[in-house]
Amino acid sequence: MTVRTTMTAVTAAVLSLALAGPAVASAGDGDGDDHQATRRALDAAVADGVPGATATARSGHRVWSATAGVGDLDTGEPRSPRDHYRVASVAKTFVATVLLQLEAEGRLSLDDSVEKWLPGAVRGNGHDGSRITLRQLLNHTSGIFDYLADQDFQETYATSDGFFEHRYDEMSPEGLLAFAMANKPYFAPGEGWHYSNTNYVLSARVIEQATGRPYGAEIRRRIIAPLHLTGTSVPGTTPTLPRPSSRTYAKLAPTTTGPTYDVTEFNPALAYGGGEMISTSADLNRFYSALLRGRLLPPRQLKQMKTTVKVDRAPEAGYGLGLIDRRLSCGVHVWGHSGDIIGSVSEAVTTPDGRHSLAFNFNGNWSGDTDAVIEAEFCGE
Repeated sequence: MTVRTTMTAVTAAVLSLALAGPAVASAGDGDGDDHQATRRALDAAVADGVPGATATARSGHRVWSATAGVGDLDTGEPRSPRDHYRVASVAKTFVATVLLQLEAEGRLSLDDSVEKWLPGAVRGNGHDGSRITLRQLLNHTSGIFDYLADQDFQETYATSDGFFEHRYDEMSPEGLLAFAMANKPYFAPGEGWHYSNTNYVLSARVIEQATGRPYGAEIRRRIIAPLHLTGTSVPGTTPTLPRPSSRTYAKLAPTTTGPTYDVTEFNPALAYGGGEMISTSADLNRFYSALLRGRLLPPRQLKQMKTTVKVDRAPEAGYGLGLIDRRLSCGVHVWGHSGDIIGSVSEAVTTPDGRHSLAFNFNGNWSGDTDAVIEAEFCGE
């Protein structure tokens, strides 16, 4: 199961293996036969058309890493286990964690209305911020339209012509919200579930209103610095990736058989609180392990975070507050989040005790089975 958390739709495709290059694996400490199923799943993703993949798993004190395919289609340079990559909607867990920390400090309540913190921000075409709570933002039961699905936004940023003309555009959170408010809500607040990146643009703005600081600064102060996540950043408008990193690729069209474009550079603030962050597999494992072990939130707030609602068309999954619970085929439950942004698909999950974690990234977002990689790591033999 993949909960769709996209900037652009992921569709099936086949990219020539001659372009993708041979699978390359690099093992870390604790490597052995335990992860052969995961390695095969990474190779299968490359065979399916993903240019390259990088993954790191941690179980107790044992760490295993592997790569497959390439990080650069022109040079054939392989991916690195230490690659920095755009984590997209995985960032939502960081944003939700900060909001829950603020609740624990008594600085806000998840039952506060959006209108209380952001007067006038959610109005128009049936949207009413006075009827929507912060909790409903975090678990996607607000009904607010997803600005990424707005037709004008799609034409401007998600087509080949539009992307290359506008990829460095400066866009404020209020500008992103305007795309959402130009459309009708999906449903009345609390009467359904629909994934909407607008919810986390608003959540990030609430953090800023409650603290008087940029939401990225709060993530750095409260999560990145204490956990020593040296490969993790909230880049703002910086369009490049830190080194080491790979090139990223997209089709920028509904078809999966057309040209493949290098989309490595763009202004990540177009995703804002919904997914502008950059990280590494090792950092994501450290973050989710610490979160599930209670190092970032008091028990009450962690319990709230893990209180899930049903996800449309995914009976094996539940969505909490920026955190997804998945029941795998072997009965194992893992907590984490997925992310999909132009040119990059990421997954980060961990067991409820935080002892067994997996994070990985594909540097192309039109093919590849992320579910198969997760199933292989936690259920494979």
